[in-house]
Amino acid sequence: MRRIKKKYETPRHPWDKARMDAEDKLLRTYGLRRKREIWRAQTVLRKFRAQARELMARSDPQAEKEKAALIRRLQKFGLVGENATLDDVLGLTVEDIIQRYLQWIVYKKGLARTPKQARQMIVHGHVKIGGRAMKSPSYMVPVAEEDIIEVTLPLEKIGKGAAVEAGE
Repeated sequence: MRRIKKKYETPRHPWDKARMDAEDKLLRTYGLRRKREIWRAQTVLRKFRAQARELMARSDPQAEKEKAALIRRLQKFGLVGENATLDDVLGLTVEDIIQRYLQWIVYKKGLARTPKQARQMIVHGHVKIGGRAMKSPSYMVPVAEEDIIEVTLPLEKIGKGAAVEAGE
């Protein structure tokens, strides 16, 4: 049987108060369930930044292709702009990654009143992307899929606040 690998790295200093307070603030702001989700976003960001640093040091033709591929991939997720450089990749933050999570996008589009409600709707299977039910709140949404997110709950069940924000 195949062993499943961890998708995150834990902090080097587990009891650092400043880091713990910053993580608590992120948990409250984005309605995340555990710090493990923040650590996963940090790991994703760390890999992007490491790849960018490595590519900045190289100047061969293969490195140019890899630079273009990295920037294209980040543009697909809306993390960098149209004329982005590797410096823009190094300027990314954990918040930029978390803001591309399905949970946050459902909340920002006004389909849920709070980030935690958005998470609940996703986990319960009420959020679909292009007709396909998504049950992972930490799914990173590509820019192309952002407009086809739909909630299958009636607006009365979501609440009045979301209906007003959605413009209906």
